[in-house]
Amino acid sequence: MSALPRVAWIGLGIMGAPMAENLLKAGYSVTGHTLEAHKLDRLAASGGTAAASVREAVRGADVVVTMLPGSPDVEAVAHGEDGILAHAAPGTLLVDMSSVDPRTSVALAAAAAPRRIRVLDAPVSGGEAGAVEGSLSIMVGGGEGDFDEARPLFAALGTTIVRCGPHGAGQTVKAANQLIVAVHLQAAAEAVVFLRKAGVDLAAALDVLGGGLAGSAVLARKRDNFLGHAFPPGFRIDLHHKDMGIVTTAARALGAALPVGGLVAQLIAAARAQGDGHLDHSALLRGVERLSGVAS
Repeated sequence: MSALPRVAWIGLGIMGAPMAENLLKAGYSVTGHTLEAHKLDRLAASGGTAAASVREAVRGADVVVTMLPGSPDVEAVAHGEDGILAHAAPGTLLVDMSSVDPRTSVALAAAAAPRRIRVLDAPVSGGEAGAVEGSLSIMVGGGEGDFDEARPLFAALGTTIVRCGPHGAGQTVKAANQLIVAVHLQAAAEAVVFLRKAGVDLAAALDVLGGGLAGSAVLARKRDNFLGHAFPPGFRIDLHHKDMGIVTTAARALGAALPVGGLVAQLIAAARAQGDGHLDHSALLRGVERLSGVAS
């Protein structure tokens, strides 16, 4: 039986840190790089190796995984004289698990090809809880052979793993995912305010709603946030704002109408403008409360 591939992990944030730790638990060797020293300390305490730079992290790696906030961050670590493409060995598999514009993924694959570096875009859904549990949904774009090679690694991170098509397809499906999640969150937030104003037992109401057609992973995951009116960042409004920009831009280019999605994108932008960008996206509830004259 061959040894597991050596992994370089770039980006150890809310999602990236527990994902890298799950690879360590599965027996992978992980060398990580991020900008915050305490996050490197956490990786080292979990059995990983801290690297002071991208160049140092990717040296000798078979697989490089990036988990970063957006397209500019991915482009910054991938390109340039200190970037992944300049220092990863030919044959390396570069897996970008960030949520970025599909065009970023296509361009990255094109830039990597002359260097014989293979690329997959593999964004995820499931939030911080899914990252910790290893139960993420992983939507992948890229070559079928590269996907098959990466599948064991993905299996340490998620439970639903699907190749959606060529480069950029994973990011396109992730954009659709973020559209659906945003609309679900807004609808749930409106329902919570409606129920509270009506004087209904909110916990009982959410229990019965969760057992019927209105039930969803969004409602189940965010139930405690709504009940406790607490919004620790599992997925920040700032990031969902970025993702709604991706889906609305892509939809415009395709000529696809997003009448509800466009409205929710504006509500997310408003929440961010009102100082809620650092909160979990379930804090859309606060926006509905403001509109309804309810004290937060």
